[in-house]
Amino acid sequence: MQTINEIQQEIIDEFSIYDDWMDKYAYIIEQGNAMHPLEEKYKIPENIIKGCQSRVWLQTDYRNGRLFFEAESDAIIVKGLLALVLRIFNGRTPDEIIGTDLRFMKEIGLTEHLSPTRSNGLLSVIKQIRYYAIAYKSKEEKN
Repeated sequence: MQTINEIQQEIIDEFSIYDDWMDKYAYIIEQGNAMHPLEEKYKIPENIIKGCQSRVWLQTDYRNGRLFFEAESDAIIVKGLLALVLRIFNGRTPDEIIGTDLRFMKEIGLTEHLSPTRSNGLLSVIKQIRYYAIAYKSKEEKN
């Protein structure tokens, strides 16, 4: 299994082949279109991420000490951003998630090319993933 930093570097390398931000957006959309749709049974109010302008659902499962995520959004760019974030965090331990420095967003230029509302929404998703990691870590420590 690749490390989180190896996956981040892979994403940075993938984006480096595009000079134009329209091409980068097209690649982000392509990533979202490649995601499996979230089952309707998971599109429930408890799974909606607050702080996103578009609707975003995040389903989390904890198996064998690792967190697994599925997500969906009704906005195509957001869905692509979710695909990138899940690629990094899926199947990771709570400690790996908590200790991750997400540098790929700044390095590919996402931070300056996303609208403030999209940027805040993406940060809300990442924050929720980290909250899940902290919650499962504390649950592990109690057992």
